[in-house]
Amino acid sequence: MWLIGLGLIVVLAALYTGGWFYATTLVKANVLKALGQQNAAGISGECADMGFSGFPFAIGLSCAKVTIDDHVKGVSASFDNLHASAPVYLPNHIGWNLKSPAEFRTAQGLTVSAEWTDLQSNLVAKGRGVSQSETVIEGLKASILSSFTGQSADVTAARTEMHARQNGDDLDVAIGIQNANAVIKDFPQTLPTASTSADITLTGKAGLLDGTDGHGLYGTAGVLRQVVIDIGDGRTMTLSGPFNFDDQGFLSGKFRLEINQIGPWGDSLKATIPAAKNMIETATKLLKSLAAGGDKVSVDLTADRGRLSLSGFIPLGKIPPI
Repeated sequence: MWLIGLGLIVVLAALYTGGWFYATTLVKANVLKALGQQNAAGISGECADMGFSGFPFAIGLSCAKVTIDDHVKGVSASFDNLHASAPVYLPNHIGWNLKSPAEFRTAQGLTVSAEWTDLQSNLVAKGRGVSQSETVIEGLKASILSSFTGQSADVTAARTEMHARQNGDDLDVAIGIQNANAVIKDFPQTLPTASTSADITLTGKAGLLDGTDGHGLYGTAGVLRQVVIDIGDGRTMTLSGPFNFDDQGFLSGKFRLEINQIGPWGDSLKATIPAAKNMIETATKLLKSLAAGGDKVSVDLTADRGRLSLSGFIPLGKIPPI
């Protein structure tokens, strides 16, 4: 009997070991999908010096370097030192982190170099791809350079949070950025430090997260629940409302814009962009008149194929297509 029991233990151990190694392939595939690999869409990913760890109760994957290439859009990215892990009983619930630096390049000559103190992420994989993702980046520093125009900028953010989840056929996205700042080449003034948050739903676009939607934002409709820009001392802007992008990438929508501390906002913008002083003063006076002399206003902002207007009749300019 003891021989039968020993044999059964050996068989179970062998099956478990085989299952563990099979689960490592699932972790590898799902991590690369989270980083962007979608072979059907012409996106490839590579994990250099791949290693596995965590046996028997967890599944860990590490890469000395990760590269992602979008051969259709001409975008490439590289990251250092990826580590991902999942409990063996839930291999589709994956936690992963990346060490900096990272670099992104586009065929249009844009290069982004980034580093951070910590990047942690969690994802839930389902079926063909990712159904939910949460990422937190601490101490982000990025340099942006356009080789075509020679323009460059340095951007910092104390904390960045990004959440995305499939909600039926829709995609819910939430982003929060704390204490962000930008320094732009040949721009003499320092932009004010700002914190920003956004909560958006894209109708019928759940496939953007799992890679089954290859159309991007063209022809997309959605709801901007709220976007808030806060530059401190009560100076906030809030935007909300439905929107859509047509097949050519032009934005249309009806939004509600709320501005708190109109006067201080105007003073800050004049200090930042002195060349636009007269235009900013005119806009400040207009908003104050709409607020009946107060310092808080709520107005309608309309976009019609990229053409922006305030309260339906005051033109503000045009937004280029995406």
